[in-house]
Amino acid sequence: MKVLDRILSQSAYTADVDVPLDQVDIAEWLFTLSEAEYLRCCPPDHIAAGVSTTDDGRRMMINVEQIGTGLVVQHYVADEAGKTYCRMNSISDVFTANGRTQVNVIWELKAETVDGGRTRYTNSVTAYPTDVFMAFLDKHGLSFGDAAKARQAAGSDHNRRETPLFAASIARRAKARAQEQAK
Repeated sequence: MKVLDRILSQSAYTADVDVPLDQVDIAEWLFTLSEAEYLRCCPPDHIAAGVSTTDDGRRMMINVEQIGTGLVVQHYVADEAGKTYCRMNSISDVFTANGRTQVNVIWELKAETVDGGRTRYTNSVTAYPTDVFMAFLDKHGLSFGDAAKARQAAGSDHNRRETPLFAASIARRAKARAQEQAK
């Protein structure tokens, strides 16, 4: 499968939380996130989540979610996973009314300091078509422009709703870790 150098959709949203940056650990949060907490971060779109590893030992998170009319199974592999930045890369399976296809999704999670000892969380999602996706469009007589427009609307709406809930979850985890360390 080949990932094409063409953007299918892209969105980034931010949310500020009352936690100092030095207490935030995005990678720790992401790779210990319970399924129940994941579900709370974008109801009813988030369906399931789990943590795994690739055959070569890289950390991986698997998410199942509804984005617009598509059921998406994300196979996120950590390209980079740190306290204030994670870059996750997925060849994602998308199940539509026309069948199954695949896109490449890059999910970036970033934390930075803002005024007053607060932290700003940024949730960025960029989707790229694959050759499999382009063949799927051709088979069903769909244009890339129409598919990109639909994916942009659905993906942006999903990201807009999940970003503040992810930020709040990261803040809760940071506060819980700070309390554990204070004991």
